[in-house]
Amino acid sequence: MINKYSNIPLYSQLKQLILEKIENDEYQENSKIPSEQEFCEIYDISRPTVRQAINELTSSGAIYKLKGKGTFVSKAKNRIDIKDYSGFSDSLLDSEIPGEKEIIGISITSNKKLKKLNEIFGIAPSPSVENEFAVIQYITKRDGEVFSLNVSYIPIYLFPDIVDDVKNKKPSYDILKGKYPLLPSKTKSIMEVLYTDQNDARYLQIQAGQPFIKIESTIYSKSSQTIEYSISKYRADKCRLTFENSK
Repeated sequence: MINKYSNIPLYSQLKQLILEKIENDEYQENSKIPSEQEFCEIYDISRPTVRQAINELTSSGAIYKLKGKGTFVSKAKNRIDIKDYSGFSDSLLDSEIPGEKEIIGISITSNKKLKKLNEIFGIAPSPSVENEFAVIQYITKRDGEVFSLNVSYIPIYLFPDIVDDVKNKKPSYDILKGKYPLLPSKTKSIMEVLYTDQNDARYLQIQAGQPFIKIESTIYSKSSQTIEYSISKYRADKCRLTFENSK
């Protein structure tokens, strides 16, 4: 119950109570929770206190509002299990049929337009040499909702037909056929939490300024050559990271 003599703010106590009821399935997915007025009466607290708790839970994605209908419990977040996650998870080259992903854009860039690619792919900058890269964007969905926005950079000098291969939904074993030294073998990933701009928010179907989990992965071949660089942006309100360790 709410402890009015506690040092913990009343709205924070109410937030925790609601979260506990969600965790315990007392408030189930997509079920309607009490109204602001009902919370006021149940716990004998003020409307502004309830509103602050509800607004913060809405911002975090725990609950959602439907105009004219009330406030409801959001679906449980999908888990990204760190012990199982690898950079291969978001690799196009390592996926079975890259073209069957929900592709939203294919374009070409170069190491001159995006200088970061020089460092990632170990290219010595040269004013006379320009290396091109396929830029393939796609989204992933869970339960019909956008879960992540992904982009892969693949060097055309290593995979000259990659754009047509993806468009034609060519299986990865055909794309990599005869390229044994270039088979995906190792990855390195970096994770950070950032906030969406207008462009990302449009694809992720969230409001600009909302947090997302960004994972950058570099994929290396059997010969230790960089063959792909991917950036994945996961909706923070739709996933949670799971850590499991033993000693």
